[in-house]
Amino acid sequence: MSEPEIKPRDTLQDQLKEIQELLHRHKLVESLVQRQEDMPRHELVEGLVHKQHVHELSSRLDDMHAADIAVVLESLPIEDRKFVWDLVKAERDGEILLEVSDAVRESLIETMDNDELKAAAETLDADELADLAPDLPDEVMEDVYQALDLEERAQLRAAMSYDEDAVGALMDFDMVTIRPDIRLEVVLRYLRRFSELPDHTDQLFVASRDEALVGVLPLGKMLVSDPELLVSEIMITDPVTLRPDDKAEDAANAFERYDLVSAPVVTAEHKLMGRVTVDTVVDYIREESEAELLNQAGLREEEDIFAPVLDSVKNRWAWLAINLITAFAASRVIGLFEGSIEKLVALAALMPIIAGIGGNSGNQTITMIVRAMAMGQVDGDSGKRLLKKEMGVALINGLVWGGLMGLVAWWLYGNWQLGAVMTAATTLNLLLAASMGVIIPMGMQRFGRDPALGSSVMITACTDSGGFFIFLGLATLFLI
Repeated sequence: MSEPEIKPRDTLQDQLKEIQELLHRHKLVESLVQRQEDMPRHELVEGLVHKQHVHELSSRLDDMHAADIAVVLESLPIEDRKFVWDLVKAERDGEILLEVSDAVRESLIETMDNDELKAAAETLDADELADLAPDLPDEVMEDVYQALDLEERAQLRAAMSYDEDAVGALMDFDMVTIRPDIRLEVVLRYLRRFSELPDHTDQLFVASRDEALVGVLPLGKMLVSDPELLVSEIMITDPVTLRPDDKAEDAANAFERYDLVSAPVVTAEHKLMGRVTVDTVVDYIREESEAELLNQAGLREEEDIFAPVLDSVKNRWAWLAINLITAFAASRVIGLFEGSIEKLVALAALMPIIAGIGGNSGNQTITMIVRAMAMGQVDGDSGKRLLKKEMGVALINGLVWGGLMGLVAWWLYGNWQLGAVMTAATTLNLLLAASMGVIIPMGMQRFGRDPALGSSVMITACTDSGGFFIFLGLATLFLI
């Protein structure tokens, strides 16, 4: 069967709605049939109705790409998800498990027995199996490993020996290699023996007899060259190469910088191990971006939106507890100045503004710093320069917007001194936000933690407590 056509996003949403409507209709009709238990041949009618809806749903799923089915599964409640998952053909289970999110993959694997998991895993290549292996039971992985040939076992061990954020974990072993001392005509005859080339094959890897990489041959260059030429005469001898222990982040930067479709992975002795392709890099970038967004909100991992309540609570409670502590600290700061607020009620109306603008400014700074870190633009020596720059930005913004709010406070309450305190407090809190926006992510990186982890929670805590203390402290000192 040919590979299903890849659908654009709007068409995918239409397909999702159709499947949801089919599921709703299936539930509705079955409910009506079950109520008519006294009707003639009730069981026969119920069975026919069930088979009709199952057939229609199965036909829709058969025409969909594995990635589209993954989106559908992620968008369905757990009960409907299990029903649809049972309708997917068994030979497609493996590729779909690779496409769904980690949280949804766990829920699907829980519904499968060991024989089903083994059958799904056996349809995957060694590099794909390495991605799925952490979620499979040990006994299943042992059976699958024993069923592999010696070369595939070596590839699986190699892929699983690297950290998730290393190039070796992204490596693909499916590639085409040729020798440098053959003519292009021979290469073309060799390629015609393939039923199809590996995905994202834009170049052939030229290796010596001892498997050392000596160059690459772009397909486009080969097709327009004289067939009588040797590979060594037109190959590129200095291609961009990656090491298996390189950071995946560095590989992503290389693909973006040099517009790569694929890149060879070589050992320290320049032996060809595999390749990295652009689709894998795009998946890595997307996963890292999603993880960064979750970390900024204090979520430890990706969450199935239809997960049981307790699972979601476990994922969210830690940073909520931290946020509660910081909120309590902010409330105690306010409590220190209860007397001042009682004497000048305007302080209660104005102090949320100070905290709010400080939190916004701090999140802007921390977002820029974390992004620069992810792109490798920040090192230990640039911290002071960045801090100085962000403090300058905060000072100008504080004087401009703080001055504007000071004028508004003066106009509202007829007190120029309150306006001056408003300006000073805004400026000082923006300076605090800027400094924390640089110090927090760089400090976390220095201690080996993810710079984005809970950064928005921490910066908000600093600007809230700090903003309240600065504003109420200045007001107490100069106005009360």
